[in-house]
Amino acid sequence: MRKNFFYLFILQLFIISGCSGCNDSDKQAPPPAEVYKYHNPVVALSLPDPTIVKAQDGLFYLYATEDTRNTPIYKSDNLVDWTFAGTAFTDATRPTFEPNGGLWAPDINYINGKYVLYYSMSVWGGEWTCGIGAAVADKPEGPFTDKGMLFRSNEIGVQNSIDQFYIKEGGKKYLFWGSFRGIYYIEMSDDGLSVKPDAEKKQIAGTAFEGTYIHKKGDYYYMFASIGTCCEGANSTYELVVGRSKSLFGPYVDKTGKDMMDNGYTVVIGKSTRFAGNGHCSEIVQDKAGNDWIFYHGVDLNNPQGRVLLLDRVRWDSDNWPYVEGGKPSTEAEKPVF
Repeated sequence: MRKNFFYLFILQLFIISGCSGCNDSDKQAPPPAEVYKYHNPVVALSLPDPTIVKAQDGLFYLYATEDTRNTPIYKSDNLVDWTFAGTAFTDATRPTFEPNGGLWAPDINYINGKYVLYYSMSVWGGEWTCGIGAAVADKPEGPFTDKGMLFRSNEIGVQNSIDQFYIKEGGKKYLFWGSFRGIYYIEMSDDGLSVKPDAEKKQIAGTAFEGTYIHKKGDYYYMFASIGTCCEGANSTYELVVGRSKSLFGPYVDKTGKDMMDNGYTVVIGKSTRFAGNGHCSEIVQDKAGNDWIFYHGVDLNNPQGRVLLLDRVRWDSDNWPYVEGGKPSTEAEKPVF
């Protein structure tokens, strides 16, 4: 009986203490709150017009207009910490259809088992000679093989044919594009590497916009776009705006019901005391908690050289309109959940 009592006594001590032979110094303190925060810019280098894809290897790959020549590629497993992964092209493999042209506004997609990178090629002010092309790769970091020009402004009859965006709908593939001369779309071939024969272009938004991206959520298609000036340093007036429609092909309207064909829009991200010229967003991506995130570029007024990479969470109000907290870029926020 005494032996049983002794064992019960020892067991009670173990339960009360929570462990045997440990002390307070062995217990791990929770990590500081700072561990769960990120700061904008997430990359303090010029990475304008970002586009992103979650690749088959589980990593995110981000591409941008070539302030780093030949189209820079970065990779990340958490949307915050980015590593340079090379460039899509080399001097020997870069597209050549626009002599002395820059590679602008890439749009990355995974189509039929290939990574397809659409790009704009232009010189500043060359609104009738610029155009859109495509390149393919087996891996997101390349090497990409250029498949050449899809069309040029003067061939398709749309001045300033840049800022393309690909989307698949109802088993068909479409390309949207345009910049302050109207936003248009056209049907593509099944491999996405050419315009479908006899396809006709159609206008879908007015002359206030460029850098369009369409996101499907619930019953609506949301057309994100940029207004204002992108490239005047600290004086840039870019803002990220949105309209929505129950059809991919419009009409897209703002919160007041004004049609984007009539240049209606609702502002999503404007200027802050730290960042100006905020716009030309990436695709929306989700973290493991189901939160939506979007990349875009802006000018850091603390160092207004180039257009740095910014990240913010997209939230949805009671009427299912997208917004970011405060309507402007964050300087510090909770990290995506990974």
